[in-house]
Amino acid sequence: MKKILALLLALVMVFALAACGGEPAPSGESDAPQQGGDNVIKIGVFEPLTGASGAGGKQEMLGMQYAHSLKPTVMIGDVEYTIELVPADNESTADAAPSAAAELVSSEVSIVLGTYGSSAAIAAAPTFEQAQIPAIGVTCTNPQVTVGNNYYFRTCFIDPFQGTVLANYAWDQLGARKVYMLGCSGEEYDGGVKNYFEEAFTALGGEVVDANFPENNADFSSYLNSAVSEGVDAILTPVAIQYSTAIMQQAKSMNLEIPILGSDTLDNNAVLEAAQGLAAEFVVTTFYNEGGDPDFDAGFKEFINSDSVNLENNGGNDMIAAVSVMGYDAYNVAYDAIERAQSADPADIYEALKETDWDGVTGNIQFDEEGDAIRDLAYIKIADTANNAWVNGGTQTVSE
Repeated sequence: MKKILALLLALVMVFALAACGGEPAPSGESDAPQQGGDNVIKIGVFEPLTGASGAGGKQEMLGMQYAHSLKPTVMIGDVEYTIELVPADNESTADAAPSAAAELVSSEVSIVLGTYGSSAAIAAAPTFEQAQIPAIGVTCTNPQVTVGNNYYFRTCFIDPFQGTVLANYAWDQLGARKVYMLGCSGEEYDGGVKNYFEEAFTALGGEVVDANFPENNADFSSYLNSAVSEGVDAILTPVAIQYSTAIMQQAKSMNLEIPILGSDTLDNNAVLEAAQGLAAEFVVTTFYNEGGDPDFDAGFKEFINSDSVNLENNGGNDMIAAVSVMGYDAYNVAYDAIERAQSADPADIYEALKETDWDGVTGNIQFDEEGDAIRDLAYIKIADTANNAWVNGGTQTVSE
């Protein structure tokens, strides 16, 4: 009897110790989450939510959030999986990008979307490749993002194309023969656009003046005055939102009349607002013009206005930025790959991405051998600086 009592007592103690370990984690809150575990698939959102490109990153993410609101779950076999967006702030810098990428890897995401800004994408690319997690660049246009990295795909056009379109527009539409190029020192994106613009523009017979300002510069008056003294016909400035807003404000204060050309980063509500009252013509190349898909536009505007945070992240109004539409399309490309792969495994999703053929709001998306989208069209936006609005300038290819 004593032996039986001792055995019972020992069992009680074992159960008591087990209970001290705490209750099992509820579904979706596992201490070691797995890809596809607990019927959840995680999609990483690798974007600048702070820093020089924070405004653009938030708008790009807003498009992903809208797409997610429409497709929050996916069927894999007979099981419905919830899709969770997992954000990581790369702070708009190449220095912070690898740690943000590592954060997503440790969260065990199945695929990554982003980023806005080529420097951060280039810096993070080896992290995703080493982890063998596919990433879809959304508006990072520098060619180096995908070169030599099989795991980085991209849904936007790239800078050789964009630089050529800008050069053709400057030559044909503005009649420019001499252009002042202004960018931030050390920025892969700025340097890339300027380089390809120069190649195309000088091939046409044009001349360029190349200038760079240091990081975190706030006074652009000397650069703008230099452009005036050089007698240029246009200014090309493919820079981050933080800088372009300041450039617009200072160009306005000095009554600059030289046309300003911007790349896709200047297609932003804050930049347009800063240019209000600008005497000079202001033109950008971008990925989408509002009005291109009325059904999408109506739904997205309703989503923006449905939440004060959404409205704030869009710059305080419901004007549709092309980067948001690109974010929307990128989410749907990822969703399509997961659905076709019938798996949460990054390896299976990676293989499915190679066979992508998705008709998005911004056009058909297929990837070439480098992982770049096959794009041959850019949208032109012209600023109505009197009414704080964009005017549809049509589309342009490299041959036009």
